[in-house]
Amino acid sequence: MSLRRVYQKLLKDHFMVVQSAQTGLLMGTGDIIAQTIIEGKRGATYEPKRTAKFTLLGTVFVGPTLSLWYKVLARKIGTEMSTAVTLKKVALDQLVFAPSFLILFLTNLNLINGRSLSEAKEDVSSNYLDIMVANYKLWPAVQLFNFYCVPLNYQVLLAQSVAVVWNTYLSWKTNLK
Repeated sequence: MSLRRVYQKLLKDHFMVVQSAQTGLLMGTGDIIAQTIIEGKRGATYEPKRTAKFTLLGTVFVGPTLSLWYKVLARKIGTEMSTAVTLKKVALDQLVFAPSFLILFLTNLNLINGRSLSEAKEDVSSNYLDIMVANYKLWPAVQLFNFYCVPLNYQVLLAQSVAVVWNTYLSWKTNLK
């Protein structure tokens, strides 16, 4: 059996588990890239706990949330790959979901890193605008392609594959000292 067929079967039988695991893995990869390539950490300076936290957040929060969001969009807007459906999905994704999801993501990231709720609020307010601007430079184009060309079962995978770059940026940005 080919790897593609195994993946399709796993998606069919365990959709949320597969989406969550692949998102966690890809978010962890983004953190590893941020630490080793962008921040130049090696050996003792590399922070495996940071990678584990980023992976955990991807597995238990980002993966399930994105999977459910894409299913909601498919159910409410449709699954046809037409211009009208795609534009509606991208508009909802970028004008409704992305701004609120980013607040939740940054808050959860702060909390998982042991910061208090007031420290999390302060960090969100200092980083939110920069991250939203960066979001709008990348994600509308990605989501246009994703919603127009990619079947629902593969949309989270495509988004999270592109998100390796995004997660690298988020990891670096949210860990600036």
